[in-house]
Amino acid sequence: MQKVLASNDAVATNAGIVARQFDRWLDGLESSSDVSGLAVAIIKDDKVLLERGVGYANASTREPVTGNTVFRLASLSKAFATAMAALLVQDGVISWDTKISNVLPTFQLADVNASQKLTVADILSHRVGLPHNTYDRMLEADEPYEELVTRLSEVPMACPVGDCYGYQNIAFSLIGDVTYAVTGDFYYHEVETRLFHPLGMETATYGRDALEGTKSWARPHRRAGRGWIPFTPNEAYYHVPPAAGVNASIRDMEQWLIAQMGGKPNVLSPAVLDVLHTPVVSTDRERTSTPWRRGRLLNAQYALGWRIYDYAGQTLIFHAGAVQGYRAMIAFLPKYRFGAVMLWNCESAAPSGLMPMLMDRYLGLPEVNWAGIDKSDTEDLTGGSGNGN
Repeated sequence: MQKVLASNDAVATNAGIVARQFDRWLDGLESSSDVSGLAVAIIKDDKVLLERGVGYANASTREPVTGNTVFRLASLSKAFATAMAALLVQDGVISWDTKISNVLPTFQLADVNASQKLTVADILSHRVGLPHNTYDRMLEADEPYEELVTRLSEVPMACPVGDCYGYQNIAFSLIGDVTYAVTGDFYYHEVETRLFHPLGMETATYGRDALEGTKSWARPHRRAGRGWIPFTPNEAYYHVPPAAGVNASIRDMEQWLIAQMGGKPNVLSPAVLDVLHTPVVSTDRERTSTPWRRGRLLNAQYALGWRIYDYAGQTLIFHAGAVQGYRAMIAFLPKYRFGAVMLWNCESAAPSGLMPMLMDRYLGLPEVNWAGIDKSDTEDLTGGSGNGN
C-alpha cells in the first residue's frame, strides 16, 4: 500500500470541529454492543475539547462511566516511571548512564559483562538484551516479582545490552528498586508526591486495593452474549508498579496529556520532555502489527516509556496498554499540541481504531474506518469532513 503523507496545509484549522466529529463517532459506538465502558478526552493547546464517558463502569449496576471513573492504565504506567526517573536525573541523584549494578549490586543477567553494562536508560527503553516479555507468563501465574527478577540471570541473552529492542515488564520495573535505593522512599510514593499531586491527578493511585477503594471505578468486563458482565480484577501486573500499576480517571489523564505536550513546565520541563520523547531504538516490526500501522506508519521507534511514530510524515507520540479486562491508549502530535486519551474496561478492539481515525481527520488524511464502526449517520457536521477532506 502506498502511504499518503499529511501536509502542513492539510492540517485542520479548527480542532473543535474534529472533536465534534469524533463525538458523533462515539454515538455510533455507544449504540452498538462493541464496548462495555469507555472514557475519552481530546485536548488541543492545554484545552479539553471533549471529555466523554460511554457505557458502564459496572454493567451489573448500570453505573455510568464519568470523567472521574478510575480505570487501570496497564502499560501507560511506563511513562510515569520514565518521568519519575527524569526527575531523579534532574536532581542529580542518578543519571541515564547510571549502572544498575552500582545501585542494585545483587542484580545479575546471564552474561556477567552485560550485568555490568546495563544502565537506567537501557531498562527504560527496553534495551536490556532479553527476549520480548521475559517471564510475563510466570508473572500472570502469580510468581512473585522478586523471584522473577532474580531468575533473569537464567535467561539467555537475545542480544548484547543496548543493541536491540525487547519489550519488558519485569526488567523495566527495576526502576522501582532503583528509586527506593537512591531515595529511601517507596517508588509509588515518589510518583504520587512528584507527579500525581503537582499535576492535579486527584484520583490517580497505584494498586488493586486503591482501585477498589475509589468512589467510582471501572470493573473489568467480559462478553456474555451481546452484553457484558463484570469480574474481579486480576492482581498480576500490579506486582510490577512501574510497568503497569497506575489507576487513573480520564480527568486525571487530561492533566497528564497536557503535561506531556508541554503545558506543565513547572512539573515536566521542556528539557525533560525532550529527553523522554527522543527515540533511542528501532521497533520496525510494529509497522505491520495492525492495519492502521501498516497504512500510516513510515517509521517506528521507542524512546523512554513512549513509542515514537512517523505517522504519514508527522511525529506521533504514542503508547497503548492492556491487562485482563482493560485497555488504554494515548497519542499526541507534539508539533500541533493535539492529542487524545482513551480508557476502556473490556478487551474489545473497536476503540483502538478510533485513535488513528481521529489523527487522520485532524491531519486531513484520506478517511479509513479503522475501527469498523457504523458511521452511517455521523458524517456531516459542516457540509463536509471538517478539514478539507
